[in-house]
Amino acid sequence: MNNRLNATRSIILLLASVLVVFMGIIVIKANSTVVLATAGAVAMGLSMLWGIAWEDLERDLMDSIRSMLPSILILLAVGMLVGSWILSGTVPVMMYYGLRVLTPSTFLVAAALICGLMSVMVGTSWGTISTVGVALMGVSVGLGIPLHYTAGAVVVGAIFGDKLSPLSDTTIMASAVSDVDIVEHIKYMLFTTLPGYVISLVLYFIIGSRFGGGTIEGGNLELILTTLQGNFNLNPILLLPPVVVLFLIYKRKPTLPVFAVGITLGGILAITFQGSSILSVAGALNTGFTNSTGVDIVDTMLLRGGLRSMLGTVALLIAAGVFGSPLRTSGVIQTLLDKISNSAKDGRGMSSAIYVLHGGLFAITGSYYVTFAVLAPMVRPLYDRFGLHRKNLSRTLEDTGTAFAPIVPWSVTGAFIASTLGVETVNYIAYAPMTYIGIILGLVYAITGFTVAKTEETGKTKINRKLVGLVNQFES
Repeated sequence: MNNRLNATRSIILLLASVLVVFMGIIVIKANSTVVLATAGAVAMGLSMLWGIAWEDLERDLMDSIRSMLPSILILLAVGMLVGSWILSGTVPVMMYYGLRVLTPSTFLVAAALICGLMSVMVGTSWGTISTVGVALMGVSVGLGIPLHYTAGAVVVGAIFGDKLSPLSDTTIMASAVSDVDIVEHIKYMLFTTLPGYVISLVLYFIIGSRFGGGTIEGGNLELILTTLQGNFNLNPILLLPPVVVLFLIYKRKPTLPVFAVGITLGGILAITFQGSSILSVAGALNTGFTNSTGVDIVDTMLLRGGLRSMLGTVALLIAAGVFGSPLRTSGVIQTLLDKISNSAKDGRGMSSAIYVLHGGLFAITGSYYVTFAVLAPMVRPLYDRFGLHRKNLSRTLEDTGTAFAPIVPWSVTGAFIASTLGVETVNYIAYAPMTYIGIILGLVYAITGFTVAKTEETGKTKINRKLVGLVNQFES
């Protein structure tokens, strides 16, 4: 391999790449996948201009893409899982029973719980917000409950499920780019996610008690329930696939075989309870559920899933590899790591710096898919060097990315929520405590070291790490 670029050229290369990303996403508002691929092309061009061999760039690019294959396979499996679960009636029956429990006095609490359950089961905050969330906003109008209260409850529930669902693409990606077991990642996020969720539920209970005398007048709710009943054979047995999948994941079984079980159960139930043909099941696995109910709001809830629904995210992962690999080949990443490690005195300082760095990077780009893929490979070695478990990194990514996204108005998620629910971001932020409480707790944990997991080190590793610290102190 050719020598890495010197510090000056490394900085120029990094700034040029970041400028392309910033201009493409923030100014031009181009597709993130195209922007990342373009930034990667610019980085490769400059690298070759300054003497880095194409063979070295190509080798690292292939290595990057190969490292993403497990997460790509999981994403494709999730697409098939969602398609089969909708066709089988599993998702519709969850929606039906969830919407039936609504009562005026506990509406906000129920909204957060329902959206949380849906998001955990299906693995998507956007899908939950654009389906059940929209229906709940309609019910909110009938009850006379201000929309910004309901929007806050919907967002909290949806993001809670998004962070903790093994089916969520952000959960899968955060654990994958950090090289952390997904179950360990989910368990570790409870320290920052659960307190904020509980506080949010208490807030909704207090607010909801003021509306105890209302009655449900939401026409959308009745329309949804009637349509679901008319188009699906709703049976409690249809809840079996998510129960089995979650149980197997809890038992720490391999993710892909578990999803294969869930897909198979969905297909069997679709044939048994909905009268679907094998061809229909195959179609749902490929393109998702496509049988229109004739009711727009219900179709919005159900017409999704399938392999094709995940191809955009797969392309984004590959583009992220195109962007990140030349930064590693040319030595830019190593230069950045050197500067961070030289300035960090201990693990707390390093993890706090990374926490702020990722939050700032996300605030600029507005897309956690970009920041997850770009930052994580750069900083993973630092956690190893300071004896910190990499699940600290994966939790940082989600706390300052997934949970932060709804309260950043110009982020992709923030803009989506505001336009979908019809409530401006600044109006619901105060009523979505989990989004900012998790960020505060995560930073406090990083600074104090509380709940910060460490790796099991050998005596030799401890001595080497202490020597590195002494050298850094001497150099500074």
